[in-house]
Amino acid sequence: MRFIIILGLIYVAYRAIKLWMLQSGQSKTKVSRDATGTIDDIMVKDPYCEVYFPKRNGVHLNIKGNDLYFCSTECRDKFITKH
Repeated sequence: MRFIIILGLIYVAYRAIKLWMLQSGQSKTKVSRDATGTIDDIMVKDPYCEVYFPKRNGVHLNIKGNDLYFCSTECRDKFITKH
């Protein structure tokens, strides 16, 4: 009977140490859960040079009701001269 009690105490101590080690490791690397699931911006493809960039950083051009976004004014101007 004494052997089972000692094994139980060893198990409880093991779990307590494991929990303490996990909590101390998590405090160093905190993850912000405030913005979980929110999209900061969408990526769009430049129709001229075909690179992806955030839409909010793009140069907007509306041609016949179609919205186009370019990575720079240079790409926009090259696209306009080509078409």
